[in-house]
Amino acid sequence: MKIGVIGTKGGWSSETLADTAGAVTGERLLIEMDKTVLDLDAGKVWFNDQDLTAFDALIIKKIGAKYSPDLLDRLEILRFLSGKGVKIFSSPTRIMRVLDRLSCTVTLRLSGIPMPPTTITENVDMAQRTLEMYKEAVFKPLYSTKARGMMVLKADKKSRELITRYKEENRIIYIQKKIDLGDRDLGVVFLGGRYLTTYARCNQGNSWNTTTVSGGKYERHEPAPETIALAKKAQDLFGLDFTCVDVVETAKGPIVFEVSAFGGFRGIVNTSDLDPAGLFVEYVTNKLSEENRP
Repeated sequence: MKIGVIGTKGGWSSETLADTAGAVTGERLLIEMDKTVLDLDAGKVWFNDQDLTAFDALIIKKIGAKYSPDLLDRLEILRFLSGKGVKIFSSPTRIMRVLDRLSCTVTLRLSGIPMPPTTITENVDMAQRTLEMYKEAVFKPLYSTKARGMMVLKADKKSRELITRYKEENRIIYIQKKIDLGDRDLGVVFLGGRYLTTYARCNQGNSWNTTTVSGGKYERHEPAPETIALAKKAQDLFGLDFTCVDVVETAKGPIVFEVSAFGGFRGIVNTSDLDPAGLFVEYVTNKLSEENRP
């Protein structure tokens, strides 16, 4: 069985997943998307001297160190491989639907998933009016992770100028009302559509968000059944093989921020006895075995 891992060299989760897949298959390969070559005439995709069309499966952990629209182009290369018959976990076309924050949000809201009040506009005046209505809001880039590039604003005399500067880097202005997280939000994890575990990202009192790059810490958390049910409903919309749904439990019930394109390993490892890399590789090998069964 020939299985490669799409990831970032030196990235802990990518290297861990590649190690795990290599231990199972006897051949370790971590594929960096910026070093692949798509030869459409030959119908091949190459990584170094490896013909990726000859692989049984590829597992996507990361397709770039930073989120940007460029990642959609890399997913197109993987979509070509999928069209050539290579099994890819998760499907590139399904990842495309969540990588863009706006695309993910529209899908969630059309399906009635509760989220914080959200407004999208390209107009600075309308953005200012929205901010005045929300009082305080988070301005979010369409492509980002771990709150990178986000801006928290309160409506005041300086806010319009700050929005104008923000728009210079973000043509589409995505505005979400800032809500009280308490001391935590949750990562609700699913593998193959089945609930796996939940971890909390806890604010240490030094940032508006709970991400680990802002000092947040992982803790064990036992979510309410309605939280798991809501997260499952959200992730079912996208059909990803491995994902994490960002949820906050409020006094009025759980609400969803987003569904992750790739899901994280660190929070699971730090708060449970589970081996996410081992479980993901086992899931992939089982899927391949099922498809090859007479």
